[in-house]
Amino acid sequence: MSSRLQELQSEFGLVERRLGDPAALADGREYGKLTRRHRELLPLVTLLRERDSLQGDLAGARELLSDPEMKELAVGEISGIETRLAEIEAELEVLLLPTDPDDTKDVILELRAGAGGAEAGLFVTDLLRMYTRYAEGLNLKLNVLDANESDLGGASKVVAEVTGDGAFRAFKWERGVHRVQRVPATESAGRIHTSTVTVAVLPEAEQDEVHLDLSEVRIDVYRSQGAGGQGVNTTDSAVRAVYRAGTPDEIMVVCQDGRSQIKNREKALVVLASRLAERERAARDEQERSERASQVGSGDRSEKIRTYNYPQNRVTDHRLEGDDKNHPLDSVINGALSPVVAGLARAERERQLLEMADQEGAGLQEGAGRRGQHGAA
Repeated sequence: MSSRLQELQSEFGLVERRLGDPAALADGREYGKLTRRHRELLPLVTLLRERDSLQGDLAGARELLSDPEMKELAVGEISGIETRLAEIEAELEVLLLPTDPDDTKDVILELRAGAGGAEAGLFVTDLLRMYTRYAEGLNLKLNVLDANESDLGGASKVVAEVTGDGAFRAFKWERGVHRVQRVPATESAGRIHTSTVTVAVLPEAEQDEVHLDLSEVRIDVYRSQGAGGQGVNTTDSAVRAVYRAGTPDEIMVVCQDGRSQIKNREKALVVLASRLAERERAARDEQERSERASQVGSGDRSEKIRTYNYPQNRVTDHRLEGDDKNHPLDSVINGALSPVVAGLARAERERQLLEMADQEGAGLQEGAGRRGQHGAA
């Protein structure tokens, strides 16, 4: 732990020096990476500096123990310093846990109606509204890139982009099957129906992360389809990007939200690159199916990560336990997702800490075994 902390402290100093380099300032992409890394390392370095200062104070307080007039005061000071040092060690241990390299990236969010017909389509729009409000509360921006409208004002599919610092960290827990239990608007007998929506969360691919050969991409343009009225788009601005059309590797992306064909083309290629990067990550992990398929499953009612029970005004996250498991639906569906996400992040940290403790315990046992063999020899 000590050597790792020294490495990170040295990296922080290097990052600070590079932030002052005119060459880094001139390169917006590089400067953005440096500022993100600086923000990531700052809490850890701040704790290390506090620890160093407290250790100096502790040494001074211990010297006062030999002074009869100052001994009582020194004992109290030593106790307070040692308590805070123990807290710092625990906080540093958490900060040293592995972090997701995608956490700071922007997100491609895909919502698809699963089981339940028109009701599932309506729940797609409910989740989209929930995510929009959740993003706004975190100073993130959600922009719909493509949507297929369904009956009763719902949507069979929505593709959106979420941008801002920490977008993937905020949304990565949402991937999977979301189940809703409620009385549909079309149900005259008042019976509760169960429907599902699948959610995929893809970190946006960076330019150096995946090679997208544009010669393998077919670009089609056509007129965007909207609700009509004064805002109807009368130009051929919608863009469909097809990667390796007609082959088993085909990926199709549609973007028609913007009025500019150029911007829609840029967004379509971003989504396409993100899907391609996801496919390559899945291959590197030696998975037979793509990461997206593992995220969302088939949409069957049994493959759920969260249930939204309207009659009981309760949202249940099936990955959590105890007090973190259930939350008021009227709050969550209006964008108050942060308590749920905090519980999931906390559970993940606890799992990582347990794994770290198990690994350390195994290492100690292995070392003791080797010493025992050496002694016997």
